[in-house]
Amino acid sequence: MSDVVRASGTVHWIGAGLSTGSGLALLCDAAGRVRLWHRTEGRAAQALDHLGLTGRAQPRAFDLAALTAELVPGDVVVSMLPAPEHAALLAACVLRRAHFACSSYVSEAVLEQVPAAEKAGIVVLAEAGLDPGIDHLFAHSLVGRAQEAIGADTAASYSLTSYCGGVPAVPNDFRYRFSWAPAGVLGALRSPARYLEDGTETVAGRPWEATRPHVVDGETFEVYPNRDSVPFIEQYGLPAAWQPRTFVRGTLRLDGWLRAWEPVFEELKAGDDTRIAALARELAATYPTTEADHDRVVLAVSLDVRGDTGLTWSGSYLLDLVGDAEESAMARCVSRPLSLAVRHILTDDLPSGLNRAAETAQRSREWLSELAGEGLEFTLRVDR
Repeated sequence: MSDVVRASGTVHWIGAGLSTGSGLALLCDAAGRVRLWHRTEGRAAQALDHLGLTGRAQPRAFDLAALTAELVPGDVVVSMLPAPEHAALLAACVLRRAHFACSSYVSEAVLEQVPAAEKAGIVVLAEAGLDPGIDHLFAHSLVGRAQEAIGADTAASYSLTSYCGGVPAVPNDFRYRFSWAPAGVLGALRSPARYLEDGTETVAGRPWEATRPHVVDGETFEVYPNRDSVPFIEQYGLPAAWQPRTFVRGTLRLDGWLRAWEPVFEELKAGDDTRIAALARELAATYPTTEADHDRVVLAVSLDVRGDTGLTWSGSYLLDLVGDAEESAMARCVSRPLSLAVRHILTDDLPSGLNRAAETAQRSREWLSELAGEGLEFTLRVDR
C-alpha cells in the first residue's frame, strides 16, 4: 500500500443538481479553495448565487480535459454527476493523484480502478450520502451496539431492515415527489431486488410487487426491497454466529403509493423502452419539482437480535426531515454527510483505496455525532 497523498486543501465539486446543498457551504468553510464545476461557468455562478456562496467558491465550466488540467496531487474531486460518469473522473484522479469522492454505490467500473488508486496513494470514497451513506452509519452503529449487548460469538438470529425514501411533505394524489430524474426512478423499479426473508434468499423481479405496509413511529408507510441487499451482511460486519431471519434494504413510500402508481406499473410491465423513456418525460412535466412544495426524507433502520439463550436486543435509528425554503431535505441529507467525509479526506484521516462512508461501529458513531452537531437530526432507540 502506498502512502496516502497529503490533501492539498483544494476541492473540485462537480455538478450542482438537486442534491447539492448546505454541505458545499460547510466545505467552503473547511477547504482552502473550492471550485464548483457546472455545465457552463455562468450556470456555476448562478448555482453559487442560489446557495449564497458567491465569492466563496470559484465557478468553472465543466469539461473533463479542463478539470484534469487543473488537478494537482492531493486535490479532492467530488462527483455529483450520474454514477456512469464516475469512472472517467476517477481515472483522471488516478492520473493526477487526486482523491475522489461521491455519494453513489460502488460500480464495477469504479471497483476496477481501486488497485491503481491505492497504488497512487489516493482515497476513493463512495456511498457517503443518504442512501447509501447515513443508512450505513446507522447500520454499523446498531450492529456494534448489539454485539456489545449479545456477544459476537453468541448463537443468535437477527432481523435487519433499512428503508429510505424521499416523499412530499404534504401528501399529493401521486403520493410522490421526484427528488431525482424520473428516468432513474423508473429504471430502479425495473431492476430485480435480492434480499432475505424468513431465512431464505428471495428475488423480486418486479420490486413493487413485494410492497408491504411498514409502521415507523406510529405512521404507516409502504416499503419494497431494492437492489441486492445480501452483500451488505458482510459489509455491515454481522457476526457469523448470528443467523439472518430477515435482511432487507429498500425504499419507503407514502401509504397509498402502490395504488396511485398502478398506471405506471402497467407501463413498466410492458417493458417498452421507448415508451418508458417517454413516460419519464411525461411524469417530469406532470409532477415538476418546484420551490413551492417541500420534500420530506424518512430513513428508518432497525436491528432485532434474539440469542438462543433467550437474551434479546432491539435498536433503531430514525431520520425524518422536512425541507424548507432554503434547502430541500434531500439536498441536506445527501450533501452534509458527503461534505463531512470529504473533510476527513482534507485532514488526511482516511486510508488510500476504497472507503465506504465509515466502515466500523466506532467510526460510524463518531461521524453520526459530528453530523448531529451540525444540525442533522435523528433519533436512536434501544430496547433490551
